[in-house]
Amino acid sequence: MADRTIAGRTGAGRSGPVARTARQARKWLAPLALAAGMLTGCAAPLRGTGDLGVIIERAAGRMQVVETTGMTQLATVDGLGDLSHASVVFSRDGRFAYVFGRDGGLSRVDLLEARVTHRVMQAGNSIGGAITQDGRVVAAQNYAPGGIRLFDAATLEPLADIPAIGEDGKRSKVVGLADLPGRRLAASLFESGEIWIIDANDPRRPQVTRLRAGREPYDGLVTPDGRWYLAGLFGEDGLSLVDLWQSPPMAQRILSGYGRGTAPLPVYKMPHLRGWAMAQDMAWLPAIGRHEVLVADPARGWNEAARVALAGQPVFVMARPDGRQVWVNFAFPNNDTVQVIDTATRQVVRTMRPCRGVLHMEFTPKGEAVWLSCRDDNRVEVYDTTSFSRLATLPADNPSGIFFTVRAQRFGM
Repeated sequence: MADRTIAGRTGAGRSGPVARTARQARKWLAPLALAAGMLTGCAAPLRGTGDLGVIIERAAGRMQVVETTGMTQLATVDGLGDLSHASVVFSRDGRFAYVFGRDGGLSRVDLLEARVTHRVMQAGNSIGGAITQDGRVVAAQNYAPGGIRLFDAATLEPLADIPAIGEDGKRSKVVGLADLPGRRLAASLFESGEIWIIDANDPRRPQVTRLRAGREPYDGLVTPDGRWYLAGLFGEDGLSLVDLWQSPPMAQRILSGYGRGTAPLPVYKMPHLRGWAMAQDMAWLPAIGRHEVLVADPARGWNEAARVALAGQPVFVMARPDGRQVWVNFAFPNNDTVQVIDTATRQVVRTMRPCRGVLHMEFTPKGEAVWLSCRDDNRVEVYDTTSFSRLATLPADNPSGIFFTVRAQRFGM
């Protein structure tokens, strides 16, 4: 209507310069008017996504959307299926969370609108996934049927299905899936003892490089610079290491026989390597069947540099973003305990018992606080990482994984 009024008065017609100016003004003013309406209470205010995150409520098939600045819950999202071993990755802008459920469901959740935008049942049993460097392809790692499936990140349209068939011709569970530089992925095959490097530059025709790893790789870690992929080995003392800068990549064994001379202890819960435990230029790794963290030195051939004795069997060994601390949680019966290692002295400087069933930990983007999920006490605790004082408590129904959008800017997360 404004275009017709202005054109009629000037005689320039609807395509005249004044009309074009009016259309341009309307184009630019419309978003501002929408923002003004949101800020005056017509809808939720505009906000960024850099301090957002999610808490998985495993028993309810639901997740909370939270913000770390005020340490509050913003919304809940239901209908996410079996979240008993859920994992989450984020779009590169931090707006969308991709939730991988144990039942094989893959859900794309809009964190700002707190709703599921797309959902597919892509497997029978899934334990996580990854998103490529450019944010265009989401990959799911599956137990049943064993394999990796690629999806368009915007629509969840299937792009490729890569069966995890080892050299023995049998299907294998896939673990340790991580994104790499160059639009590649790395994954480990548990039964077949292989590491696969997957080139996803053409996601409809991915190319696979197969490497021998060792007995039963159970999880994988990519170093922050994207150069090294480490796979823990459940079936033997040691880890498998791949130099991703080498062409073609080669796998080598490191820390072989770290338990030599002593009987391994019972393993009540599989350790995890996905904690980015790289600090002080060292790798801090949970030892299978031991109450220890192993410290390996990449500058000296990844040889053992130290060990730190712990209160129990470590599950997550996670480095604070500045690398000064490593926080460790434990398997049953010590899963009420968290220990903090000072990486400068390689000593445990704090032992805490914040709650029952500490399943996961997540640092805020710059590490001034850490969030702990307390499954058996139905809450999440937030602690200051300098004073170790409790900052906040949030109610949650059997919480497990906590994931913050800062992961979108890191390899292997």
